[in-house]
Amino acid sequence: MSHIPSHDRYANPDLYRRCGRSGLKLPLLSLGLWHNFGGVDSMQNSRELVLRSFDQGITHFDLANNYGPPPGSAETTFSFIVREDLASHRDELIISTKAGYDMWEGPYGNFGSRKYLLASLDQSLLRMGLEYVDIFYSHRPDPETPIEETMGALDHAVRSGKALYAGISNYNATQTAKAAQVLRDLGTPCLIHQPKYNMFERAPEAGLLDILVREGIGGIAFTPLAQGMLTGRYLNGIPADSRAGHDPRFLKPDAITADKLERIRKLDALAKDRGQTLAQMALAWVLRQPGITSALIGASKVSQIDDNLGALKNLKFGSDELAAIDAILA
Repeated sequence: MSHIPSHDRYANPDLYRRCGRSGLKLPLLSLGLWHNFGGVDSMQNSRELVLRSFDQGITHFDLANNYGPPPGSAETTFSFIVREDLASHRDELIISTKAGYDMWEGPYGNFGSRKYLLASLDQSLLRMGLEYVDIFYSHRPDPETPIEETMGALDHAVRSGKALYAGISNYNATQTAKAAQVLRDLGTPCLIHQPKYNMFERAPEAGLLDILVREGIGGIAFTPLAQGMLTGRYLNGIPADSRAGHDPRFLKPDAITADKLERIRKLDALAKDRGQTLAQMALAWVLRQPGITSALIGASKVSQIDDNLGALKNLKFGSDELAAIDAILA
């Protein structure tokens, strides 16, 4: 099954952007393994998605301990693909994982204690057959654990050689500023923050993006396509093979309201005027922000990866276009 990668996968140097003020560059689009890589999914399809991404220059693959289902199985799937196809290209890969949500029973299986984070990292490395991950995240803030303990665990992960960089996800502006300060004082700067950010979820614009720029932290947006709502998939109803159609855990059919559909149709028309699909415009819109390094895409088909990469052909917006988008979303 060994894969021979495309020889021109690095032909476009503009595909990469420096992550904050670090020395690391990430592709403008990164592949998230939140969905479609679990033990219940087709291994062959998962393999095709990863290899197509790599062939197109997407070097960053984002996981978490609980991705599946069942939890942990996305890391196991990815381990198989790397072992069989990409083992000789490990130094070309940016592999990230996270810990913070429910993973095992008892008081030590979630949130942000030192015990949970470091035990989870060891388990993730074992599942993926890796000596280290490139980025290890605190997946969410813990209201009951001092942030110094959580950040101290990330610092330890880096100093132990089990992670190269530390990151955080789902932290608000105030929490991010504090986490950045603690990590800086420890000597392990925060590389990256992963917030939920898309046209329908603009909370990061209320201070968080400014802090990322000020602190020199890269931003990587998750759900930039709003769980598929910003792809045009739902313009004519809910397809059976869509996320809302077959996996309503994260996108419930009743979330696709008539009002939201009307906004999506207007956005789709604006995207066509730009010569883009709705998904391409939505990705470009996220990537226009100075505080955003990369956007995490999910995919169930190889064709979706190719379509999303088309967003990079037009990342510029005129002031009139941004005003029109704001008017539609208002």
